Amino acid sequence: MRATVRDVAALAGVSPKTVSNVVNGGVPVRPATRERVERAVAELGYVPNLSARGLRNGRSGAIALTLPELGNAYSAELAQWFVELARERGWTVQLDQTGNDAERERELVSRARAHLVDGLVLNPVSLSASVLAETEGLPPTVVIGEVEPERVDQVHVDSRRAAREVTTHLLDRGHRRIAVVGAARASDATATSELRDQGHADALGAVGLEVDPSLRVPLPAWTTSAAASGFAGWLDTHPLPDAVFAYTDSIAFGVLHVLAARGVRVPEQVSVVGFDDVDAAAFAIPALTTVSFDRRAFATAALDLLTRRIADPSAPPETVVVPHRIVERASVSDR
Repeated sequence: MRATVRDVAALAGVSPKTVSNVVNGGVPVRPATRERVERAVAELGYVPNLSARGLRNGRSGAIALTLPELGNAYSAELAQWFVELARERGWTVQLDQTGNDAERERELVSRARAHLVDGLVLNPVSLSASVLAETEGLPPTVVIGEVEPERVDQVHVDSRRAAREVTTHLLDRGHRRIAVVGAARASDATATSELRDQGHADALGAVGLEVDPSLRVPLPAWTTSAAASGFAGWLDTHPLPDAVFAYTDSIAFGVLHVLAARGVRVPEQVSVVGFDDVDAAAFAIPALTTVSFDRRAFATAALDLLTRRIADPSAPPETVVVPHRIVERASVSDR
């Protein structure tokens, strides 16, 4: 039979209320008592009845995290921080992906409501198609990423400013023909691609240059394989640029692969910069110059806002902008 809270209490020599305090984490318990309870929980294999707990206090103990794609390094690193930091707050995380599909996003939000999660962290790619265009009936929600919703809490990096700064980094080193890989597509531009396009154009305009359409390389997906295929096809019909601004590190890895396969030396012939500073960026050949921000701070800010929103659904919406910086490595040289 499944162990109950009374079984744990009897084995640990405490009251059922003390067991609940240890398991739920809301009330301080003396270390020695906590240790006895935790030993009893482990010995009996006790698993709290989350459904019953939710009926009692209106909380499930779970939140949902929904990202566009889970297969890239950035999403994996970000999700890891959310899971670890949510656990410290007593939450489990239901993880899912939208595949950049607005209809799937709506389905996932509907499922989140049905499963009684306490809150939702959502990374939509565009507001016009997003479920966030209508906030009525949403569970407590925090948006991460560049979409700018009204009446919803948000955490993001200033993509436009970061793109301007990393483009300026290349311009200051004498690069003028800068290819942008991952540029916004006319048919289905994302908020992120549009903002990075704007930041790139800002930097060019500051030195009297205009955006050259021939240096824009849109991609069907921001993956390493799509970047390698798209950039290789672009190189087949265009001369080498001075530099490449890849809109993510995953894109940059595809660019580096293509250049290496064609015998193009980086950074001697072409400089390359990325965005995100995933762990592998420091180990690319050459090591990748990129825009970096603290993923732990990002997840912490989102969970702080979600905690506040759950406690006070009527609180005014708040936006947190996580600082960024350029990490200079070996993939950029002076012209």
